[in-house]
Amino acid sequence: MKLSHSIYSVLSSQASEKQQDNGTWLVTEFVLVGFSNLPDLRTTLFVLFFLTYLVTLSGNVTIITIIHADRTLHTPMYRFLAVLSLSETSYTLVTIPNMLARLLTESQAISIPGCRAQMFFFLGLGCSHCFLLTLMGYDRYVAICHPLRYLVIMRPTVCLCLGALVFCSGFSVASIETSMIFSSPFCGSDRVEHFFCDIAPVLKLSCSESAGKALAIFFLSILVVLVSFLLILLSYAFIVATIVRMPSAAGRRKAFSTCAAHLTLVIVHFGCASIIYLRPESESGGEPGRDRLVAVFYTVVTPLLNPVVYTLRNKEVRVALRRALARSRGDFK
Repeated sequence: MKLSHSIYSVLSSQASEKQQDNGTWLVTEFVLVGFSNLPDLRTTLFVLFFLTYLVTLSGNVTIITIIHADRTLHTPMYRFLAVLSLSETSYTLVTIPNMLARLLTESQAISIPGCRAQMFFFLGLGCSHCFLLTLMGYDRYVAICHPLRYLVIMRPTVCLCLGALVFCSGFSVASIETSMIFSSPFCGSDRVEHFFCDIAPVLKLSCSESAGKALAIFFLSILVVLVSFLLILLSYAFIVATIVRMPSAAGRRKAFSTCAAHLTLVIVHFGCASIIYLRPESESGGEPGRDRLVAVFYTVVTPLLNPVVYTLRNKEVRVALRRALARSRGDFK
């Protein structure tokens, strides 16, 4: 027993030495602070977030099912909407189930590989959303400004290639940013001031000088967010110029209505992304409380807007939904 204890002590000592670097303890796992500062509200937050998540999932699944089942919606615009709904569903799966589990349990720990994977998929899907909304803006531009050539320009093979390019580009950016953040070990504190692994709170724990990495990530975020947003603005500049020249008031209203839902999502998505990622102080971690509040909005509330906006404001989707409900009632009878 004494020999075993002696061996254990030596191994523990060697492990401790490996975990130290110039007197600073290396971090082997993170602790997500999350909503631990609100212990009395954890049950309330769980119920609220869980119900919102169920509505979001059911809404996005409904949109995907309707677009797939109704042949009148087999157009590029609605194909992109189905892809957006699928992407939103995957986006919420990356953060919300984990957050809900941590609201019910005492354990807030997450391994570094798990943190890296969560960040990679979160950033990949987030960047892909920016590019996908840009692609949807281009689709509206072609439909309104070049209606006679729409089906030729946006033919299925082109749409498929553009969709693949969107996600390849999004996950390429995520791979670069994640590799930069996890290229060096973490030391000192293991507390991530967030409910998931986001850039600023994780980068703050890096052992190496993080100012250079933060600056590089900041400019890469500008490239993704601002370039995407400017391309959308350019598309809508041509769209507005075309709409105001339309002789029919009914035609102008229809053109504006097809763009209203997309514009709503663009404003919300890019607004939240700008608040979090396009500010120089992000290198110092920002304000954790404010960041968590904004993060709740774009991880829980924003995905809910997609099915709500496109089912309440889009006439074709509402009509297709009514047809599907009528068929289901008929089959039930």
